[in-house]
Amino acid sequence: MTAHTAHATPTASRFSLIALTALAPISWGTTYAVTTEFLPADRPLFTGLVRALPAGLLLLAISRTLPRGIWWGKAAVLGALNIGAFFPLLFLSAYRLPGGMAAVVGSVGPLFVAGLATVLLGERPTVRTLLTGIAAALGVSLVVLKAAGALDPVGLVAALASTASMSTGTVLTKRWGRPAGVGPLALTGWQLTAGGLLIAPLALLVEGAPPALDGRAIGGYLYLALANTAVSYWLWFRGIGRLSATQVTFLGPLSPLTAAVVGWAALGQALTPVQLLGMAIAFGATVLGQLRPRPTGRLTSPATTASPATTASPTPTASPAPVPSPTPGAPLVERALRAQDPVRH
Repeated sequence: MTAHTAHATPTASRFSLIALTALAPISWGTTYAVTTEFLPADRPLFTGLVRALPAGLLLLAISRTLPRGIWWGKAAVLGALNIGAFFPLLFLSAYRLPGGMAAVVGSVGPLFVAGLATVLLGERPTVRTLLTGIAAALGVSLVVLKAAGALDPVGLVAALASTASMSTGTVLTKRWGRPAGVGPLALTGWQLTAGGLLIAPLALLVEGAPPALDGRAIGGYLYLALANTAVSYWLWFRGIGRLSATQVTFLGPLSPLTAAVVGWAALGQALTPVQLLGMAIAFGATVLGQLRPRPTGRLTSPATTASPATTASPTPTASPAPVPSPTPGAPLVERALRAQDPVRH
């Protein structure tokens, strides 16, 4: 009995970690419904700003920790990749591409991450990882893709750039880890604040002064800033620090899947048999993506093979610490997608 308990505990702990991390994209999947039902119309950048900056400042106040030295630059880079550049690029692609196409391009995030992890983390992608990534993209496309239309080059480039931005941010955070003594809460606050500060001038230039808010809108923004951003991104970044970058990225399809379920349950949107099939495929890919990578799937280098001691004291590229990203299920462009895709986010 003792041996069984000792063996089961790590498995149960890992399952709990995956489940908690999965709450982030699940929460992001509710963003579309909240945006369409509670918030002012056509203000995606303002929504992104209100989500990121207050949440970041709140987490900074709670953690009472600021970056030091080189981490000022690293936090700015990660905040730009994961939040500041990702949100505007995603919203631009959603406006300019046919319904659901931005979501499909975003669903190839696991393949981006697998490629970047090979270069930056020394993680060799397996055939299973590549096939699972393709299945995830296929499943999401069946859920969200509508009738084909002309592909706008600017929209397509923006969609690819948003996916590349988020994927690069995920892998770089995994590679850099976090400073000694700094927890995922502070790291999350740094990135949300940096990303929000980048979005602020863009929102002012593109959308003008903030809109007038009633009680309903204030409630919606509070939900987005606290539960949907501060808590969700903390869980997301915490998960990336303890799981592989590829594992966390494969949780991303839960966002459009949740949006589809919420649209059906709360907004009266019908789900076709093709969409149900796509949901099953995408969810299956998400589950397969959580399987442990094989021990032989890591590239070796002189730095990692010179001494057995490196397994106990990981190098920055071999086994970094917590990180941010998400996300794959990319919140923020819900308003842009409203007219084109009732399933997305």
